[in-house]
Amino acid sequence: MYPREHASQLRNGFRQGRVASFPSRTMTVNRTTALPARRRRTKVGLGVGLGITLFAAQAAAAPGDAPAPDAGAAGSATLPAITVSGERGSTLRAREASVAGLDDAPLRDTPASVNVITRALIDDQQAKRLSDVVRNDASVVNDYAPVGYFEGFAIRGFPVDLASAIRIDGLTVSGEQNVPLENKERVEILKGLAGIDSGVVAPGGVINFVTKRSANVASVTGGVDSRGSTSAAVDLGRRFGPDNQFGFRINAAKENMHSYIDGTNGRRTFGSIAADWDISPRASLQLNAEFQQWIQRSAPGYQLLGGTVVPSVKTTSKALGTQPWAKPVTTDALNLNARFDYQFNDDWKAYLAAGRSRTMIDDNSAFAYGCSYAASCTAGATSPFFFGANGDYDVYDFRSPGEYRRNDDLRAVATGKFATGPLRHELTLGVSVQRRVVHMADAVYDYVGSENVYGPDVTFSPSPNSPGPSYPRLDAWQYGVFGLDRISIGEHWQVLAGGKEVLLRQRSWSSLDGDTTRTDRSVFLPQVALVYKPVNVLSLYASYSKALSLGDQAPVRATNAYAFLPPVESHQFEVGAKYDWLDRLSLTAAVFSISKPFQFADPDPSGTSYTFVQRGTQRHQGIELGAAGRLTGRLGLTASVAAIRARAVDSGSPTYEGHQIINVPALRASLYADYAVPGVAGLNVLGGVEYSAARNANEEGTARVPSWFVFNLGARYTTKIGGHRTVLRVSVDNLFNKFYWRDAGEQQGDAYLFPGAPRTARVSLTYDF
Repeated sequence: MYPREHASQLRNGFRQGRVASFPSRTMTVNRTTALPARRRRTKVGLGVGLGITLFAAQAAAAPGDAPAPDAGAAGSATLPAITVSGERGSTLRAREASVAGLDDAPLRDTPASVNVITRALIDDQQAKRLSDVVRNDASVVNDYAPVGYFEGFAIRGFPVDLASAIRIDGLTVSGEQNVPLENKERVEILKGLAGIDSGVVAPGGVINFVTKRSANVASVTGGVDSRGSTSAAVDLGRRFGPDNQFGFRINAAKENMHSYIDGTNGRRTFGSIAADWDISPRASLQLNAEFQQWIQRSAPGYQLLGGTVVPSVKTTSKALGTQPWAKPVTTDALNLNARFDYQFNDDWKAYLAAGRSRTMIDDNSAFAYGCSYAASCTAGATSPFFFGANGDYDVYDFRSPGEYRRNDDLRAVATGKFATGPLRHELTLGVSVQRRVVHMADAVYDYVGSENVYGPDVTFSPSPNSPGPSYPRLDAWQYGVFGLDRISIGEHWQVLAGGKEVLLRQRSWSSLDGDTTRTDRSVFLPQVALVYKPVNVLSLYASYSKALSLGDQAPVRATNAYAFLPPVESHQFEVGAKYDWLDRLSLTAAVFSISKPFQFADPDPSGTSYTFVQRGTQRHQGIELGAAGRLTGRLGLTASVAAIRARAVDSGSPTYEGHQIINVPALRASLYADYAVPGVAGLNVLGGVEYSAARNANEEGTARVPSWFVFNLGARYTTKIGGHRTVLRVSVDNLFNKFYWRDAGEQQGDAYLFPGAPRTARVSLTYDF
């Protein structure tokens, strides 16, 4: 990991298939056909299968092409005329999500702010990393996300907890990885605290990846970009068995990455398998496994010059501190999970899910940081924790091999429906156990020389020292019991009431002296909401939630270096509205207020040192607007706007108050559109724009990175080659080659600046076989 981050990571404790989309049409079927006697697994499966079969048959055959029916055939039956009407579905709009703890509840009836990025949108934007996906949500920003390293994010202005807020199929994974996208059906973003299954997690929210399930699919995809990157992927699935009760989905990918930053090229290899077994009409089993190896040199971020000035660089290609002896960062990630579902009857069901996620990182970097040793800084005119006023910075040989992190997650959940008099209940009950383990070595972090952001690269000799042995740094357990009752009162009102009792037990070991820190905390985390539905297509809600998160760890330069601050409680109030317009466009709005204790570096009277403390309150208040679906039969869109006011109050340190929190834009917006070109079958024009207001680049609010617009353009052409569906996609990101600072995040008390990618063109071809 990055050296300034080395201590921070120790603090972290702890079913769906592809839906067919058909054009709008009405058809009448009136034919005689033989119906073989065959046992079907469910009435729903019979209806869906028959409907799709009839639709496909009618679409494929011209009128009059069908042979005359054999009225005398044995076992035949005459079907009455059937009228099937279908509205073309939107590939940009999702109707349900599982991330809020309500197990695939309709989004319109979920009293929380949830955004779902669909598979179709991921494909059309040719997304490779999570940062490519979350740009569609204005409430999510990069927060310390270097090229060549695992990415960090903030939701509603709060950093995402990599120990517990990144999920696959609802189970926590080690967030210190770039989760692969090739085998994912959708990405769900829960914004805020509204999730009874969240447990100990930071207040920003949760990001959940949903795995593709087995289906009869076979495709290959090849891609290239304007920098020479190449990629290839295969997606292969089958359903089989006497009743199609077995299924699998295999995904594999290979990518050679040519970065826009010099010297940071890399490669990636990925493979996964998902298996399904419908054991009986009541029971089913899912198994998932994926492995990815990511090898790439990382690029350190810029820092403020003299602690107050944003560097005036206009190039994105320069890699700070580049040294020929610096090895790439190697990340091996293995994610496993299983889920067993059982339907007791029409009203009650349950599932048992378990997962293990493991990452192993060999972290290497010629790391650019601060200015303690350069001649221009030794006189003390510049803080040693920033670049020099003239652009000088120090270079460190950083090596931290064998960084091991593991997340284990086990949960059992039962849901049921029943009535008590006029009240209808939908009850969810569950228990969960989570464990987070971290092992690390004492890293090499040695000064080797100094350079300048405006000057040429200089080669230095590496440090002769070697890292120490790896040993345990963190062992954290979470035990939870949770319940939620959705009570329907008549046709228009619903009350949701519940919560989670969490027991946190954690041990951590300091790399300085081996001292052990223990944390034992038990707390009840309530969640309540009121939902009013004046009409079926509109939901209005108000909610309150409480969460527990681990306290931050003091940076190495603090007087209380490596100390873990106590766990903190967060509180959220939210009101919102969700409306489905003509059943084709979903509109959402939410207003929220989230507060938690403020954690910051409190300077001593001399200004030469500080103590990392919890004091005062950090309060984020904002409004979010969203839209997803189709405006017309040809035009689809997804749009997001977030306005956030983030402040620290009552900290006792006026320097940190009265201005926006670092790296939180007051306004951010994102728009993406998909237009079907008339007269050219299969051709769609794609495009979008992203906006960010200016952001503070330091805690004091005295330095800011400017606002920016970035425009993106693309096209999708769907045709057939040799009778097989073929899709050609072309996209250009950052169309006008705008230089902008995409990330002004803070890590362990240090502020970093990362430029956004320049104009990049991508082409990909997907062939179904």
